[in-house]
This record gives sequence, structure tokens and C-alpha cells, in this order.
Amino acid sequence: MITLPDPAPPAPSTDSPTAYIVSMGRAQRRTLAGAVLIGIVWMAAQAAIPVVVGNTVNAGLVRDDHRDLVIGCLLIVALGIGSGLTGMLRHRFAASNWLLGALRTQHLIGHHVADHGLAVAGRATTGEVVQAVSTDAPRFADLLDIAARTAGSLVSFAAVSVYLLRMDVLIGLFVMIGIPALAAGSILLVRPLQARQSRQRAAEGGLTSLGADTVAGLRVLRGIGGEDQFTARYAERSQQVRRAGVGVAGVQSLLDAAQVLLPGLFLAGLTWLAAHGVLDGRLGLGDLVTVYAVTAFLRLPLETFTEALSKWVRARVAAERIIAVTGPSQPAAPSEGTDPAPSPGGTLLDPASGLTVLPGLLTGLVSARPETGIEITDRFARLAAPDSGPAAVLAGVPLDQMPADQVRRRILLSEAEPWLFSGPLRDQIDPLGHHPDPEVLAAVHTADAEDVLTGLPEGLDTTISERGRDFSGGQRQRLALARAVLLAEQPEVEVLLLVEPTSAVDAHTEARIAERLRAARAGRTTLVVSASPLLLDRCDRVVLLAEGRVVAEGTHRDLLHTDERYRDVVVRSETRTPEPLEAGR
Repeated sequence: MITLPDPAPPAPSTDSPTAYIVSMGRAQRRTLAGAVLIGIVWMAAQAAIPVVVGNTVNAGLVRDDHRDLVIGCLLIVALGIGSGLTGMLRHRFAASNWLLGALRTQHLIGHHVADHGLAVAGRATTGEVVQAVSTDAPRFADLLDIAARTAGSLVSFAAVSVYLLRMDVLIGLFVMIGIPALAAGSILLVRPLQARQSRQRAAEGGLTSLGADTVAGLRVLRGIGGEDQFTARYAERSQQVRRAGVGVAGVQSLLDAAQVLLPGLFLAGLTWLAAHGVLDGRLGLGDLVTVYAVTAFLRLPLETFTEALSKWVRARVAAERIIAVTGPSQPAAPSEGTDPAPSPGGTLLDPASGLTVLPGLLTGLVSARPETGIEITDRFARLAAPDSGPAAVLAGVPLDQMPADQVRRRILLSEAEPWLFSGPLRDQIDPLGHHPDPEVLAAVHTADAEDVLTGLPEGLDTTISERGRDFSGGQRQRLALARAVLLAEQPEVEVLLLVEPTSAVDAHTEARIAERLRAARAGRTTLVVSASPLLLDRCDRVVLLAEGRVVAEGTHRDLLHTDERYRDVVVRSETRTPEPLEAGR
């Protein structure tokens, strides 16, 4: 029975592509071991058929031994049936290994992107991440798929070589030396193939990134008349990918030709040696039949070797790209109970900035450099690590010593970009489906988004388009705020982090949201990153950052009167022009 990989896949070694392949193979060693065992039995049964055929011919035609002839025929039938049954099992194991390898790699990338969002964004483009999931994971899995056939080919080749060596030294040496020589000849094409595949893979990732960016900004491009320029850029990059693909195809075609030509020459030479062995009297009629049958059989391990070599090259390139996305090896997150879990309702501390978020209070965070507040919330949500120094701390326990999923359950982050997805609006506000309609509507009221529901034909059951394109920026922002407020009602959520939750709404709407947010979050730990005086005036405590460090704290009104730096930041924020609230086109 095929099962999905672990919900939390083990971290593989990312020291090198080979180390990655070995560690991922070790993660499914049971299914690989089963596949290898079945593959050896399957290939051994096929390798035994030529030997039994030769002995049966000797028994029936040379020695006229009818009993051995019947036994030989029955044994050939048994080997054929055994080969067929083990072939089906081998294919089942191979499919299982392929699926598990691809899914485990895709899950690994998904978990890594979720755990290290911004760190991944700084290291790999969207296109590279998409290509790693859609292209590299299956290419890596191809290597696991062929593992059983490769193991069976090695064992059967060794057994056949020993048998032929005992039959005739010259033929045995020809086989034992010839096949490794053919493999060595194929290796000459591996390095240029790997280099060209790496270049093609990089070009594919860049093209996917360009396409994703163009589609995401299509509305803007239409507004400025930039469709033709971006179409030309995409066409040019497409041609680069095509040229890289042609370069790969050229080397790949040579390797494919070698898979046909070299084994053909080898088998022709083996047949010639066997025929001269009969003429010289060294081989009998049954021995000649055996060599002919073995010659036909050896095509399978030869083709398997060259195919495995090609897939090994592809898997190394894929592993190299996956490592580029997932980054260097990270220490595994401790399991539950490895370190003491923080007690509920504890203080949240960021040593890098000196910010302390006190439990039960609505805290405002102000910075002349808005990116600083975002960096702090990313550290609190464990989406990024500090450039230097210790990690953020919750109730005395460093967040990097807690499992990432536990951090996400206890600290909820709503980022500045209001992301919505296609589907019923109810699922956007209550993605977990844990809340009845009155609670959902209460969150909508807190975000002052009732007018959004009023304009929808089916209210919460209305299906919205991808990324909420039917809404204006302000409407998307308020719906995202409603979602954050509702999710923060979960009993395990201790801290709510809001980044610029009202930057796209007008002053009257912002004032209502500020008042309702204060009431909804009364007695609960909340951090709001904003320079809006309407929001800050409703905060229990306001903290000012300068040069990435805390320089002042107090109430909004106290800081207005006592700190000139604070006044400058807040006054500048009042000059912003929010996006209109009418629905987008």
C-alpha cells in the first residue's frame, strides 16, 4: 500500500548533490530495499533462462536425454512465470519509490518555503521554486525508480560473467571487460551533459520567474502600455531556453546513440567469438545456443546501465537546484518536549532591537524605516533569523529552540500584503472552518468590511477570483484583517502581529477599525507595526525604533509631546494617500 511521506519530512543533507541523493534515499530505505530485492530476483530469473535453454538443448539434441529435456522445459516455464510475477512486483515497487521520492521532495520544499519564507525569497526566485517542485522533484525520483533494475542488472551481469568464464575463458573475459568498458565510454558524455542540463535548468527557472512576474503585474502593464515590451522580453528568454534545450538534446542524442551502437558492437563481437568457439571445437551446440541467448539478454543490463547513468546525471542536476532553493543544512527542529515550552501569556522579546511586547497589551511599533518593523515581525514568526546575535524569545524560551509549527500556532502574523485566494469568501476569512457565521461576521465588523459583503450577491458564499482581483486594495486589506482577527481567536494563539493593517483605507475607516480592534483585542497580546496616529492613539503602549533599536516608548500622546523623532515619523505618515475603496476593475 502506497502512503504519503511524513507530514514533517526529515531534513536531508545539503552539503552536496550526492549527499542529498544518499540522504533522501535513506529516508525511504525500506521501499528501496524491497525494490532492490525484487529487482535482483526478477533479473536473475531472466538471466537463468539462457543458461537453462542451452543445457536443455544439450540434453535433448546432443545427449538425447528425454528426462532432462522435459525437466529443462518445465524449468523454463517456471522461470518465465517467476519473471512475470516478480516483474509486476518490481514495477509496483518502482512506482512506489518514484511517487514517494517526488512527493517527499515536494513536501520538503513546501515545508522549507513555509518555514523560511523571506530567506528563500532572497536566495531563489519564484520560478526556481516552481521548477524545483514541478521538474526537479520528478527527475530526482527517476533515479529511485531505476534503482531496482540497476541492482538486478549488476547481480545478473556478475552471475552471467562467472558462468561464461567457466564455459570459455575467452568469452568470459570478453564479457567481464567489455561491459565495464562500454560504461566507461558513456561516462565521457556525462560531464558535458550535466553542464548543459544545469544551464538549461537555470534558464527554465528564469523564464518561469519572468512569466510569473508578468502575469502578476499584467494589470499594471496594461495601464502603462508595457505589454509589447514584456512580450518581447519573454520571447527572447524563451529562445534562450530553446537554445539551451537544443544543446542538451545534442549531447543526449549522442548518449542515446551510444546506448544503441556500443552494445550492438559488443554483442556482435560476442557472437563472433561464440561462433568461432564452435568451429574450433571449444564449444558445443548447447553452449552456442547459451551464448546467443545470453547475448540477447545482455542488451537489457547494458541499456539499464546507460539509462541509469543518464538519470544519475539528471538527478544530480536536480539535487543541485533543490539545494539552491532549500539552502545549506539546518539543524533539525527539536521535537516536542525536547526543550521546555514557554508558558502561555509570556513576554515576547527581540534581542536584536531590544523590543519587548508585553502580554495582554496592544503595542504599536513605529520606525522611520518601515522595513525594520517588518524584519522584527518576521523574526517573531520565525520566517527569518537575526543577522547576528540571539533569536527572539517567548516567555524566556528562544524561538529557534521551538518547533516551527509550535511557533506558528502561538504567534500569528498578518503581513502587509493582503493575499486572498480563489474560492468562497467564507473560506478566505475562516480558512480552518472552525467558526460559525456570527463569529465570522463579528471579525468582519472589527475590520469594518460589512460594505464588502453588502456588495456581493451571495455574501459569504460568493466565490471570489484569484488573489481577490475583484476587490480594491483597501477591501482586500480589510478582509485580510478580518481573517487575522478571527484566526487569533483560536485558543492556542497567544500573540497577533499586524503589519500596516490600515495603510490602504481612508481616515474615517481607519478610525473605526482602530477603535474596534482595540475592543476586540482587549486583554490579548497584539503588536501593530504602523505609523498611523489613528491606530497608535488606540494602543496601550507605543515603541519607537531608530537605527534598528528601541529609543523611546510610552503612549502615543506622550511621545508626540516629548520626542521630536516620533513626531517626524507620525507627521510624515499623515501625508500618505490611501487607495480608493471602490472595487477594482
